[in-house]
Amino acid sequence: MAVAEVHLAGSMRRVRDRPKPIRAMTWNIHAGIGPDGCYNLARILALIHRHTPDVVALQEVEARGRTGAAQPFRLLRDALGGHAVEAPTIVQEDGHYGHMLVSRWPIKEAMLHDLTFPGREPRSAIVATIHSPAGPLRVIATHFGLRLRERRRQAARPAALVGDGPSPVLVLGDFNEWARWGAVHRTFARLLPARTRQRTFPAQRPLLALDRIYCRPAEMLGRSWTDRAAGAASDHLPIVAEIRPASGALNWSHHSPSSRAATTGKLSSVRGWPENSRGWTGSRMAGRHDGVQAALGRSMTS
Repeated sequence: MAVAEVHLAGSMRRVRDRPKPIRAMTWNIHAGIGPDGCYNLARILALIHRHTPDVVALQEVEARGRTGAAQPFRLLRDALGGHAVEAPTIVQEDGHYGHMLVSRWPIKEAMLHDLTFPGREPRSAIVATIHSPAGPLRVIATHFGLRLRERRRQAARPAALVGDGPSPVLVLGDFNEWARWGAVHRTFARLLPARTRQRTFPAQRPLLALDRIYCRPAEMLGRSWTDRAAGAASDHLPIVAEIRPASGALNWSHHSPSSRAATTGKLSSVRGWPENSRGWTGSRMAGRHDGVQAALGRSMTS
């Protein structure tokens, strides 16, 4: 009886000591504009908070015409974790547009990599190390282009950054990959053996898995899901996934990093900054928000 109690106590201790999975999320928020044509960042945040992600990649963050307390990059950073890296790909006098990576834990060694295809909308990838309670995790967040030739070239850069080593890595974003076995998947398949497969676009009737979370090793990817309610806030649905510890891959511990101060994603260096990011007018985003109130004060809705 005593031996059985010892084994039971040991099993309970192992279950209790097992760390929680990291919850990752990626979502193209369509500049905060829903199918009703209204800008409403509050409903974006409400839906994200429902899933309590630890790491969030957000695409199509639109800050042009919105400054001060209403600046979306700042609002999203402060509301979702306090640690963020911004990747502005279109820079204009009244603000910028792009994507971002937000974490509840400190972000270190952040870097931007230019993925721009000549003559097309500027694109970039965020490469960062997140210091989670599970140990350091390398994360790449990105937003690929609309054309096949763009995506083929853009996929090659993150693949080179991931490399062949055994170290754990998470790659997430909007890959604009229409085909199930398209160029992006073929490039990533060997290096990133696990990925989500939910359809996310168009949000009202999802047919395409444009938004994905990839990881290595494969056993790191736990359950994943989407949220149809997001169709009221964006033209994409989000992808949420639980990232589990791989055996020996992460140094899991019970203590969060000592730093709790908010970080704004200061980059150690920037490689290949998009030369045509300033004043870009050829993108599909240009002028898409005409008629939407620009000055929002402290409100996140219009």
